[in-house]
Amino acid sequence: MASPTAGHRVVAAIQPVLEDWVAQRNGTLSYRMVQMLTGHGCFGHYLHHTARREPTPQCHHCTEEDDTAQHTLVACPAWVAQRAELCAAIGPDLTLPDIIRALVRSRDAWQAVSTFCESIMTQKKAAERNREADEAADPIRRRRGGRRRTQHERQLSP
Repeated sequence: MASPTAGHRVVAAIQPVLEDWVAQRNGTLSYRMVQMLTGHGCFGHYLHHTARREPTPQCHHCTEEDDTAQHTLVACPAWVAQRAELCAAIGPDLTLPDIIRALVRSRDAWQAVSTFCESIMTQKKAAERNREADEAADPIRRRRGGRRRTQHERQLSP
């Protein structure tokens, strides 16, 4: 079995504050927070390269050619208002290690990150669903019916 590659950025960001991370009582990770921290969600990069649900990795909210979680977090002009609120609560540095440090620092910081992630990821998911529902959409983008394959089934398929 191959060694895992997903999540290395998150592990590297948590490792310096691991004891504080484990002991923190500021909140629990939500689904949307995990998507933002790992980059696995409604990001063009993930949808193109990993999920194979987009024809390109471009951002649908601006002209950026590679829509990553980091682009969404620090640069996409579509989220200026939400980003300003987040920066007011945790500070201007939005690198993953600094966000992790903010999460262990205070309940208010945790809530600010959670609110940002919920707001942005909900909007990105709604936009993705609209693209999937579009009759003129690229066939790769259309919602697939049926059940999802298990990891074992995916490994067995060519």
